[in-house]
Amino acid sequence: MNDEWKYLYKKQQETDVQHAGPMLFYTELVIDHSTNPRNVGEMEDADGEVILGDPECGDQMRIGIKICDNRITDIKFTSNGCAGAIAASSMMTELAKGKTIEEALQLTDDDIIIALGGIPERKKNCSLMGVTGLRSAIEDCYRKGVLKNSGDS
Repeated sequence: MNDEWKYLYKKQQETDVQHAGPMLFYTELVIDHSTNPRNVGEMEDADGEVILGDPECGDQMRIGIKICDNRITDIKFTSNGCAGAIAASSMMTELAKGKTIEEALQLTDDDIIIALGGIPERKKNCSLMGVTGLRSAIEDCYRKGVLKNSGDS
């Protein structure tokens, strides 16, 4: 998977009429990812796994990843959260799948927001656990010895 989506969303944003004030509604893409989330489910024998939550809004998610040759070959999530949290987690899995560990660690909350075409300001805090979860699942791979630090032999 490449980063062409960044160009497409940037181009779309440049041509959209700018409006004053914060975004108030979910985009069609957010609705699509929340009603038809990608990569949903629990992963048997995950190389890295994490359960995390946001006590402020009550959202909780689980992420599992499989690694082969320093690349995320599979990623799954389950979420007990709002539409924004589900959509952001779904998009995160789409962006992370197939990336090297180094590329996956470069993903940011802004990458997910841009890829989704925006998220309402009031929903951003509960929608951005995905990147934190991805990084924590990768850290779990290091803890388990599935991945080695560059200084390890």
